[in-house]
Amino acid sequence: MKLILLGPPGAGKGTQSVELSKRYGLPHISTGDILRESVKAGAPLGVKAKTYMDKGELVPDEVVIGIVAERLKGSDTKKGFILDGFPRTVKQAAGLDKALKSILSGIDIVIYFQTSNKVAIERLTGRRVCKKCGFNYHVKNMPPKKDGVCDRCGASLYQRPDDNEATVLNRLKVYEEQTKPLVEYYAKQGILKTVSGDLGVADLFRVLSQMFSEAKLA
Repeated sequence: MKLILLGPPGAGKGTQSVELSKRYGLPHISTGDILRESVKAGAPLGVKAKTYMDKGELVPDEVVIGIVAERLKGSDTKKGFILDGFPRTVKQAAGLDKALKSILSGIDIVIYFQTSNKVAIERLTGRRVCKKCGFNYHVKNMPPKKDGVCDRCGASLYQRPDDNEATVLNRLKVYEEQTKPLVEYYAKQGILKTVSGDLGVADLFRVLSQMFSEAKLA
């Protein structure tokens, strides 16, 4: 089962990716994570990416696609994977399709988390992240047992600088301009499924599990 999760910031893709990874034994591949890992490991493409990152510039599509393609060659992806945060543009999607042809069969399903701006803003502005282990909480939807303290490791929680309302609104605008065209791109391929990202975590997970069962992907 090879999945791509699409949707605006705050749609719940990351949360569902973790749950789906546990349920189906598939690696959750976040482009942010593998980009940092590639840089840290000193891999050729990671070194190239670092030259852009150090200057505060966006890493070119071809470099990001190359790093993702290398990760998808890993032994743990033989049964499939969950790709979260990539592709972000139609150009990246086309590049990914081309790269996959030389690695394995194509994507099975792309899930679009259709989410209202109101819900996305509430989720992101209320998000709190552990400084040590990176686990996510929410002041209303999933608060820690002790205010400001991580349940898992006891470290303090913080609000990401880009989780303020003004920045969130801008991120949503960028998403509409750059990423939403991917919905049409994958719809034309006949592999797009749409779910409501406004649903709660448990309800949305049930919808996804039923979808995979009906599609005989689970």
